[in-house]
Parts: sequence; C-alpha cells; structure tokens
Amino acid sequence: MKMTSLLIVALQIYTSLAVLGFDLHAKHDDFSCFKKNGYQFAITRAYRSFGAVDLDGYQNLQKAKAAGLIGDVYFFPCKGKKTVKSQVSEFVQTFGNKQTQEYGTVWVDVETNPSTGCEWTNDYASNCNFLQELVNELKGNSQSVGIYASQYMWTSIFGSASACSHFASLPLWYPHYDQTPTFDDFPKYKFGGWTTPSIKQYSGTATVCGVAVDLNYYK
Repeated sequence: MKMTSLLIVALQIYTSLAVLGFDLHAKHDDFSCFKKNGYQFAITRAYRSFGAVDLDGYQNLQKAKAAGLIGDVYFFPCKGKKTVKSQVSEFVQTFGNKQTQEYGTVWVDVETNPSTGCEWTNDYASNCNFLQELVNELKGNSQSVGIYASQYMWTSIFGSASACSHFASLPLWYPHYDQTPTFDDFPKYKFGGWTTPSIKQYSGTATVCGVAVDLNYYK
C-alpha cells in the first residue's frame, strides 16, 4: 500500500512538470478552448513549403497569444526557387523579430518537401549548407532558432543519422507518434548529435477543439 501511494505521488509530480501543447496549420479561431483543456503552448506555421508566408499562421499566433498560450512558429523552407535571404525577409516582414513580436523559437522544419521547385536534393552537402545558411540568416534577424526533424528524415536529407552534427547546439523538436508524452524513446531514435530533445511531437493529426492538430510535449 505504501509503495502504491508513492507511485501515485510520483505520477502526480511528473504530470505537474509536463507541459503539453500543439501545432497546427489550419486557420482557427477558438484558442481559449485549448487553454481550458490544459494546453499551454501553440506552434503555428509561419512559412509554407512552396515559398510563401503563412498569413493564417500569423493570425493563429495572435489568437493563441491573446488566449494566454505560449507561442512559437515553424518555418517550412523552400530549397530551390527562392533564396534563403528572400524567404527570411518575407517572414520577418510579417512576423517581426524578437524585438517586435512576442513568440519564442522559430522551428525550421526539416522534412521531405512536396512542393515543386522547393525539394531537397540528392546532394547531401548542399542540403546541409542550405540549412546552415537558413539558420544563420534567421539568427542574423534576431531569431531564436530550433530544428524540427526525425531520425528518418535527417538520414534521408543529409545522408546519415550522424551527419551535420554541428546543429546539435540548437534545440530539437522531434516526432514519434507513440502517444506517450515523455522523452524515454529518444535514445533509440536520436540523430544529428543531439543527446537531449526539447519538444516531442507524440501524436499526429488529433482533433482538439474542432481542429486538426499534432500534440506535443515539453519538459
């Protein structure tokens, strides 16, 4: 009985430390619903895969902040038909920088790009250099930068799970849809030199408050 009580207390402490949030790309209005349901942060799309600012994502960010949620954004870059400088310039013109806009981290989305003219290439070194150029340009515009990626996508885009390890100094947001809001799985799926992640996307395409979202865990 005493051991059971200790386990319950430990679970309560763990739950109190876990911070749950969500990311979305669809336009939505009622972010107060998320707040009421215990979610504490929102990550909205800031830049689209075909090379354009997401104006709906900007409105989502404003509504999320107004509802009392912590706000981050994610940036799906286009490698090819637009320069890094032009993409970041467009983003900053709409979303501002840390001095003019209240959001935390810009998460660079490193995954297969389905948009024509914006795909990652088979030149792994070129892909790594492109990501570095993008990170540098964002930092040069006073942005805090993190990386969103999985072991599979990192290997596909950069050639191996250990490639481009110099990005490991940045925060990592990784997906693994095991429906478990912990980082216990990360040692099996680690890549890119990271030893500790910052956010886990633990559930994909859930419907919460009437909109499709991915669910995330931060600790």
